[in-house]
Amino acid sequence: MNPLRQVRLIRELNVQEAELGVQEAVSWHAQYKDSAWIFVGGLHYELTEGDVICVFSQYGEVVNINLVRDKRTGKSKGFCFLCFEDQRSTILAVDNFSGIKIKGRTIRVDHVANYRPPKESEDWDEVTRALHAQGCGVKTPPHTSSDS
Repeated sequence: MNPLRQVRLIRELNVQEAELGVQEAVSWHAQYKDSAWIFVGGLHYELTEGDVICVFSQYGEVVNINLVRDKRTGKSKGFCFLCFEDQRSTILAVDNFSGIKIKGRTIRVDHVANYRPPKESEDWDEVTRALHAQGCGVKTPPHTSSDS
């Protein structure tokens, strides 16, 4: 499916859910409740990890990012995987950032159900190795009676 068509369909679905007053538990987002990872595609090739984190941190604490780069040249391939500290931030990011323009390019943001981190590489530093070993899981606060 064309990425821009997918962006439009997601927006239409979100509008329908808002009009109907759909509860969080039955929203289409609920199938991704166990993953704090999102996919971001269509990024400008000059953007760095720091640039992407600056943009996406307005909806939550970013704890991990994998900006996919060409192994030979080190240049960005225009997409990344990003992990938030709290899974609820993924919903905000998907709903609010999918279809916006950054540096003249329309980006696509979507949930990732089963993120698989890249294989360990010899050129990783100690911080990257520690993050890889620790992983990035979902930390969704328990629901209280005031949430309903």
